[in-house]
Amino acid sequence: MKILFSIFFVCLLSVAHNAKQYNFSDYFKDAAMRIDYFHIGNAAEEFFTIDKVYKYSVWGRSKINLIDDFNNGRYYLKIYDVDSGELIYSKGFDSYFGEYQTSLPAIQGIRKTFHESAIIPFPIKPVKFVIEKRNLDKELNEIYSTVINPAEVSIISAKTNDENVEVFESYKSGDPGKRVDIVILGEGYTNKEKNKFKSDIERFTEIFFSQEPYKSYKESFNIYGVLKPSAESGVDEPRANSFKETTLNATFNSLGSERYLLTEDNKTMRDLAAYITYDAIYIMVNHSRYGGGGIYNLYCTFTSDAQYYKYLFIHEFGHSFTGLADEYYTSSTSYNEFYPSGVEPVEPNITALLDPPNVKWSHLLSKGIEIPTPWEKSEFDAMDSIWQLERAKLNDNIARLKRDGESKETISRAEKEYAKKDKNHSEKIDSYLRAGKFWNKVGAYEGAGYSSKGLYRPMPDCIMFSKGDKPFCKVCEEAIIKVIKFYSE
Repeated sequence: MKILFSIFFVCLLSVAHNAKQYNFSDYFKDAAMRIDYFHIGNAAEEFFTIDKVYKYSVWGRSKINLIDDFNNGRYYLKIYDVDSGELIYSKGFDSYFGEYQTSLPAIQGIRKTFHESAIIPFPIKPVKFVIEKRNLDKELNEIYSTVINPAEVSIISAKTNDENVEVFESYKSGDPGKRVDIVILGEGYTNKEKNKFKSDIERFTEIFFSQEPYKSYKESFNIYGVLKPSAESGVDEPRANSFKETTLNATFNSLGSERYLLTEDNKTMRDLAAYITYDAIYIMVNHSRYGGGGIYNLYCTFTSDAQYYKYLFIHEFGHSFTGLADEYYTSSTSYNEFYPSGVEPVEPNITALLDPPNVKWSHLLSKGIEIPTPWEKSEFDAMDSIWQLERAKLNDNIARLKRDGESKETISRAEKEYAKKDKNHSEKIDSYLRAGKFWNKVGAYEGAGYSSKGLYRPMPDCIMFSKGDKPFCKVCEEAIIKVIKFYSE
């Protein structure tokens, strides 16, 4: 029996809805539904098809804030009650497919298929499942819909009984339904490295609560670790011709970027994360090389033992949890026109400054600050561009040494040389920015979102701008606090 009815449209569903919050029990059971689907296409087209639907015995998330009104993310999941036409659940998100669409292979017309999941409270009655996407003007439009009947017998009762999976409670402050529940999944840890995984979980929990605003909102969080040991230690490094058998199939060189570390194995990730109730997913990769990634309301990755592991851990979570944009613009990426010219980005921490007198963070601007805010940009660009060229050469050399099977000693020397130069450059950048005329002032500084021109960030520096042990800017911190409160009510 098919789980999905034929797609149909209900006139009432086309009516615009405000971010009204509804009584949970009017529409939902205290259980969760996971809707797995395939997201297929290239730069010019995209399609959806449902894979499987699962039922979990407990919802365990907020029963108050069911409608997401942050207006963030390339996509929006929306759930409507069929009988009344009411919007009863929504969530903004980004996706791996959405990033792929901006890559060169997608622009060349190469289709790819990605597996994705939507997790919603388990509905009492049939619901309309809708996915909306922003057009070039950032307006949301429906691109897929179908009706799901919760009474269908083909809904799978999910099980979490794999004896090879272990759950570690790192920090628990209270009821999951009133907390931000974070699950940290171990990737590339073998059976012999279970103790290292547990130690790493504890280390990164301490790091998390040492950073504001998480430190001040510590009692709003629960943090867990979940591990299913991998057959091999580490993860794939395609440029070095090194491939490992790991649980989550994570890999460097995602979307062609040597430091971008992601997994396309959504089903395994979701199955493993389901061992606890979660609002956000970290994937902690057992590796010493610098790498990570973060996709809004999907997951983020980071390497456990890289030189800048603290920065990676905090920076990537800024993407996945709050939907913060990258504020840097000099590093190479695999994206093409990620932020179209002349269009205001939805992320809270960058702006196209289309209306200078009304900056999106105007209430936080420093008194008397000039908009746009002049800063020592040309000197910064010249200094950083030299490093980016050298950085690429150093990384290419390390990959070549590994690919050619050079000795561990030779590879280690090359890696240490890179780490030393990388640290020296980061410290040089920190000193340069701190010496600037507008240091620690909130304004609108050109250079953000992978673009040297036309996009602006709130402050000279931020953990979303450059590497190092540093705070979020005031705009990012405010945005994070709003999301924490949304999940923990």
